[in-house]
Amino acid sequence: MKLSRPVSWFLLAFGVWSWVIWVTFVKNLVKDGSGLAFDDGHPTAYFWVHLLLAVVSFVLGTVVGVIGLRGLRALRRTS
Repeated sequence: MKLSRPVSWFLLAFGVWSWVIWVTFVKNLVKDGSGLAFDDGHPTAYFWVHLLLAVVSFVLGTVVGVIGLRGLRALRRTS
């Protein structure tokens, strides 16, 4: 299957965007002072659920970004 150049760039950009957003979210989650993420210094269920969401998003963002990168490399080889 061949990906077009715009689709490949979109997938790569989506992968990078996913990492930027979720790294920022995890940093904010760890620094949370509202009591949602930590209760007396111990992680809450809110923390673990959102950390799991972030990890899954990191994996999916990486996979999507790699597909976009491979699409761009394939297009460069055929040009």
